[in-house]
Amino acid sequence: MSTLQISLAIAGGLVLAGVVAHSTWSSRKNAPRQASPEARDGTSHAAASAGGNEPIRTEPTFDGDLVTPAPLPMLEKRPGMDALIDVVATISLEAPVSGDAALAAMPPTRRAGSKPFAIEGLNEAGAQWETPAPGQRYTAFQAGVQLANRTGALNEIEYSEYVVKAQAFADAVNGLAEFPEMLDEVTRARELDQFAGDHDAQLGFSLRAQRAAWSPGYVQQNAARLGFVPGVIPGRMVLPAGSAGLPPLLGLAFDTQAAMADDPAQSAIREVTLSLDVPQVDRSERPFARMRETAAALASAMDGIVTDDNGQPLLPEAMDVIGTDLEQLYDTLDARDLSAGSALARRLFS
Repeated sequence: MSTLQISLAIAGGLVLAGVVAHSTWSSRKNAPRQASPEARDGTSHAAASAGGNEPIRTEPTFDGDLVTPAPLPMLEKRPGMDALIDVVATISLEAPVSGDAALAAMPPTRRAGSKPFAIEGLNEAGAQWETPAPGQRYTAFQAGVQLANRTGALNEIEYSEYVVKAQAFADAVNGLAEFPEMLDEVTRARELDQFAGDHDAQLGFSLRAQRAAWSPGYVQQNAARLGFVPGVIPGRMVLPAGSAGLPPLLGLAFDTQAAMADDPAQSAIREVTLSLDVPQVDRSERPFARMRETAAALASAMDGIVTDDNGQPLLPEAMDVIGTDLEQLYDTLDARDLSAGSALARRLFS
C-alpha cells in the first residue's frame, strides 16, 4: 500500500470517527431530559451549576423513570342538601323508621338522569339530618335532587325520574311525600344553571420546552419537588389541598401515552398543562397566585416557557388582569352564598 493510500485511509477513518462522534453528540443533545439519579445512601447527587462553581442540590428522586403513586386524600363525605341548589321533597312518617329499613328501601342508583339524588333522615336521637345509617332511627325523611351541575339544568324528564324514585322510597317506609311544583323547580334550575355558566372558570397554563424535550420522569421529579403527587390516571398529577378530602389546588397533565410507554425514559414530552378549577378551591388558599408561582418555578427548573393555549407567552401584565378578574368572580360567588371552595360551590360546579 502506497503512502498516499495510507494517508487517505487514515483521513477517511478520522472523518468517519468525526461523523460518529457528532451523531452521538446530537443524539444526546436531543434526547429527552431524564430525572436525576438517586444516591445509594438515599440522599441526592449534586449537579454542577451553569457556571460550574456552585453545586445545585437536587432532591431525592424515584426508582426508574416513573414516580411511584402516592395515596390521595380520602373523599369528603357528601354535604347535606340545601334548598339553594337542591329540589327538596319532605317525607312525613306515622312512626319512626330504622336506618336498616331505610337503607333497604334506597334506590339502586343515586342519580336522576345526570343529577345527584339523595335521601336524608332526621335522626331521632340527635335531631340532625343525615344519610341513613344502620342502628339509627328516623322520624322523617327528605329526598333531594340537584338543580344544576356542569352537565346543565335539571329538566322535566330528570324531575320525573326524581319523583318516581322518591315516591318509591316513601311507599317503602310508609311515608307521605310532598313535592314542589315541577315547573317552578325547572325554572329555578335554569336560572341557577345560567348563573353557574356565567361564573364558571377553569384556567390552564401551558409549559412548553424551549430546547430539549422532557421524559415523564423528569416532569414528575420537578413537579414532585413542588408538592405534586401522581393522580389516578397516568400523566396526571395534583397538588393536594391543605385539608384531607378537599379537591386538589392545582392539576398538572402531560401525554398519557408517553407515561404508559414501554420505555418512558425515551418518551419525549414538549408540553405540560397546569390547571386550576376556580370554583372548587377556596380563595384563601391563593390558588391563582400559587398557580403563577408554580408555573414560574417549573419553567425555570425545566428550561420552559409559560404560554396560553395558542402558544403565546403569558406576560406578567396579562396574568395580573386575570387575577383582577378572578377577585371580582370570587366576590360575586360570595354574594350568592356559593363561595369558591364551599360545599355548595363544589357540588354545583362539578
